[in-house]
Amino acid sequence: MAEQGEDVTVRAAILPTIAAALVSIVLGVQVANGGGDFAPARTADPCVARVVEPIATGIEALGARLVLLGLDGAACQLRVSREALVLQLAQPRERSDAEIEAMRTGLRNAVQRMQADGTLPPASDLADEALANADLPGYVKSLLRRLPDSMVNGALKTDDILLRAIDDLDLRAMLADLSDTDDITRMINDAVSRAVKDSLIARLRDLLPG
Repeated sequence: MAEQGEDVTVRAAILPTIAAALVSIVLGVQVANGGGDFAPARTADPCVARVVEPIATGIEALGARLVLLGLDGAACQLRVSREALVLQLAQPRERSDAEIEAMRTGLRNAVQRMQADGTLPPASDLADEALANADLPGYVKSLLRRLPDSMVNGALKTDDILLRAIDDLDLRAMLADLSDTDDITRMINDAVSRAVKDSLIARLRDLLPG
């Protein structure tokens, strides 16, 4: 169905956003605090839920908030401070299975937390932005944009889209060398763009007469 094509499109937009947000936050905190020598005088307990208010809307803002909460969850699971985890991740090296598992679990738990506190936007709020950034013919985008919000939201759930996107992330590859964000984003975009186009075109046939 066409609704499934929307699902893949939104996930395609979210994947690189999550990856870019994770990279920028990790590197940004390191630079802001003087690189690997930073030792904070006081660190927050990552196992205590903190308030992370959304400061903007859209996929990019959603991804940034997801990563902030996900880092807290990962740090809690690894029994380190969030600051210590950020500095560990900023060092280019092979990631341990424990780090990969903690990051994925942290991101998944962040989705569930946002779902529980009502801060996840409906899928229809993300669809236009996802389509605007999709490499699709104009007439395909036009047809998909005509789907009623009620149909999109009835078929697609934002938490499900995000959880699938997180499961699709190759975290080991993404975290292997955080110094090169271009390669990480390009890798994810190349992988998902082909699947997005194929899925949407295939399902578009259901909307066309005959």
